[in-house]
Amino acid sequence: MLSQTWVPGIVHVASSMERKAVDGATILAAHLNVTAVPHSGLGENDRSSTGYLPKPDFEAMADAFFAHPEESVRGWERAVDAQARVVAAMRDVLRAAPSGDIAVVSHGGVGALLLCHLRSSPISRDADQPSGSGGHVLAFSRSGWNLRHGWRPIDG
Repeated sequence: MLSQTWVPGIVHVASSMERKAVDGATILAAHLNVTAVPHSGLGENDRSSTGYLPKPDFEAMADAFFAHPEESVRGWERAVDAQARVVAAMRDVLRAAPSGDIAVVSHGGVGALLLCHLRSSPISRDADQPSGSGGHVLAFSRSGWNLRHGWRPIDG
C-alpha cells in the first residue's frame, strides 16, 4: 500500500482504537512522517454481548446486524446507532484535520456503514468490504462527502 500513488498526498492519519487499526495507522503515519490520531467513534460495532464467535457464527450475526439495522441482534449495537456514531466521528476527524487528503484506518463494517451513508442507501451488507487480500479502501471528497469510489484493494 505504501507505494500507491495516492499515499504521498495524505496529510493526516486517523484510526479506530482497536489494535489492528492502530498498528496499520502507525505504519502509514510513520511512512508519511505524521502522527496517527485514534478516535473512539471509528470502532467496530459493539459486539461485547456475544464476545468472540467462531467464523460461521460471526458471519450469521453480521448478516443479521446488516439485515435488521434498527434492532439489536443478541445485544449487539444496532447498525443505525453504529452508523450515526461513525458518521459523527468522520465529521470530527475532518473538522480537526489540516487541509488535504486524510486516511482513516478502521474496519470493513465501519466502512460499509459509511459507504451506505455516502450513497444515501439503506444499511446493507452488500456494502461490506470484499473478502480477501490485505484490505480495501474507499474514497470520498471532504467537501460535499461525494463518493469518489467504492471498495478497491488497498494494494492496487
